[in-house]
Amino acid sequence: MNPLPLDPGHTRRDFLKKLSAGSMAALMAREPKLFASNSELVQPRPTADACILLWMAGGMAAPDNFDPKRYLPYEKGRPMKDILSTFPAIDTAVDHIKICEGLESIAQVMDRGSLIRSHVQPDLGSILHSRHQYHWHTGYVPPQTVACPHIGAWMSRVLGPRNPVLPAFINIGQRLDSGESEEIKAFTTAGFFGSEYGPMNLPYPEEAAQSVHPPAGMTAGRFENRHKLYRKLVDQSPNRDFLSDYQRESMVRSYENAYRLLSSKDRDAFDLTLEPAESTSKYDTSRFGRGCLLARRLVEAGARFIEVTTEYVPFLHWDTHGNGHETLVRMHKEIDLPIATLIRDLEVRGLLDRTLVVIATEFSRDAMVEGTVGSSAGDQAAHKGDTMDQPAHYGLHRHFTGGCSVAMFGGGMKKGYLYGATAPERPCIAVEKPVSVSDLHATIFTAMGISPKTMFEVENRPFYATQDGKGVAVKDLFA
Repeated sequence: MNPLPLDPGHTRRDFLKKLSAGSMAALMAREPKLFASNSELVQPRPTADACILLWMAGGMAAPDNFDPKRYLPYEKGRPMKDILSTFPAIDTAVDHIKICEGLESIAQVMDRGSLIRSHVQPDLGSILHSRHQYHWHTGYVPPQTVACPHIGAWMSRVLGPRNPVLPAFINIGQRLDSGESEEIKAFTTAGFFGSEYGPMNLPYPEEAAQSVHPPAGMTAGRFENRHKLYRKLVDQSPNRDFLSDYQRESMVRSYENAYRLLSSKDRDAFDLTLEPAESTSKYDTSRFGRGCLLARRLVEAGARFIEVTTEYVPFLHWDTHGNGHETLVRMHKEIDLPIATLIRDLEVRGLLDRTLVVIATEFSRDAMVEGTVGSSAGDQAAHKGDTMDQPAHYGLHRHFTGGCSVAMFGGGMKKGYLYGATAPERPCIAVEKPVSVSDLHATIFTAMGISPKTMFEVENRPFYATQDGKGVAVKDLFA
């Protein structure tokens, strides 16, 4: 999608080659060992047992969602520089917090969580979705010499499953055969931790039940025999020479885990047809909405970490290089009621206090500024004129890394709390209490009972939960 170089003399192809090299290194790696000095760490007391990440893939514009600015409606010939928000602000359940029109349902549950308005991301040389999504999900700037684990894989490896039958890490809503699939696969992985800690990928929530049942017409005996044969094939595979003993054993364990799930009654949690129609209707706004329903069912059944994504496909959903306002009208309809219903359902079931729900994205957007103040990033907006000449020009089309919003519900977070701020006029950079990716990860890990300094020895090198172990949890967010 983005033709910009990652840095002088390097291209996306070079980026992928380096990622592939890191992946191969992971396959050859020996077992990562919990670093000896971890015994000296004081692991935080967890305030959450499960985490749901609601990923707004493609760059959700904060001024059109959780951080409304000065609003002006569309008017032909209006200067683009005058546009800060294309949706007016609305009241929420919290007197001092306003969000954007179109999110009326979420507005009514803002008293259940905290809103960060000062999340910031680096430019990383070029403002590329693939690089920023990799950075956000792993905490490390690509490319790396090792395959970095997704934050869900960290929870899977360090905490293990809540229910031994269910995968500890489940990824809902992202197809891995669409645009930029290789870049997405690069961070949707357990990396050097091994296959057993990687995600169970469920691109279509309504088809999740099929993923946990033997093929149609297969008898129990045949299923058992097939499993034994598969184990034999894995053990004798010609690829075994390219895998370390640890990685091969991890792969076998991942198949064992899958077999155990397919043989368990707990697989009913994946079946959305078992949900009452009245409940289903509140989530059935889109594939993302149905993913929120599946996430709620899986948390009830004992899942540890679940990511539900609006899905990243170039130029779709939140990737608003054109038709920004019109696209966001649709996106608001897709996410608003399901997210609010998820929060309410978890609360009613007594699960919200111990389930951390995070709404996040790779960066924000602006009508005029690409990157942030002083950035040398090239302009990637479809419309580069100074005025709005048609409705398609009305929207926030540029990638903006200087100020972004993150909402956090339950899991020990304060209720009805606003943290940080961005400037009221362009450039809308974070001007109070900036929160980096490392510090945000440290906050999430701390809530889950994992020290940000937790480290593993990988090929005789320490590798930390947050980059260099320097992430610091935002303590003010905790109740």
